[in-house]
Amino acid sequence: MTSAARAEPGATGISIGTVLRALQPDFPDLTISKIRYLETEGLISPERRSSGYRLFAEADVARLRFILTAQRDRFWPLKVIKDALDRLDQGLDIPGLTSDGSVVPPTPAPDEGPGTAVADLSAAALRRRRAVRITPAELRERTGLDHAAYGQLKAFGLLRTDASGRHHADDLDVATAAAALSRYGLEARHLRAFRVGADRELGLTQQILEPLRRRRARGASGPDPAETEAQLLSAMLSLHVALVRSGLADGH
Repeated sequence: MTSAARAEPGATGISIGTVLRALQPDFPDLTISKIRYLETEGLISPERRSSGYRLFAEADVARLRFILTAQRDRFWPLKVIKDALDRLDQGLDIPGLTSDGSVVPPTPAPDEGPGTAVADLSAAALRRRRAVRITPAELRERTGLDHAAYGQLKAFGLLRTDASGRHHADDLDVATAAAALSRYGLEARHLRAFRVGADRELGLTQQILEPLRRRRARGASGPDPAETEAQLLSAMLSLHVALVRSGLADGH
């Protein structure tokens, strides 16, 4: 808490800087500007002293943790989070939450630890992700990308919007990874090779999936295209990681 805040009679709670330090171990991309943004959106309402300082009660910090977890683990846009918070405020249950109101995290796949962008590659998980749509503003706010970096990622084909101008959940992973790589001096132009490689892999995948989809459309029996897609993605991801890891081990 700041000295100015302590000086005011009846001041209780902690400062925004203390909140940031408490939450950053779990949410490394969190910034003071993001906390303020969530306040302007009406998701949190810390006490404001006459001096203008924000004071966060324990309940405010818990609410902020709920918001950040819902964004990170369930890809909920702000509108969905607002609705969930309203229901919690009314004492109503929310599907996908534990009894204490915390978000149920996705179950990681075997041998995958925390921080993996896509831990669950099952057909059901892929369908859930593809139902998610977020605006460019929400994507930038959640990943910390500025307008220039976002524009470069779009220009080099790493981010793409749909007909409604929104992004899929996968774009959130792309933007998060790009933001992390930018700390090592890698810009969108350097990452273009990933887009080219992904498009080539996409072509190979479509060669396998399209005949299965046509047979399924005709009502013929055969492998489920969705399950086959999930298996292909898992195998390709494993191959990509293994090849890069092998090359690094060989000193390439």
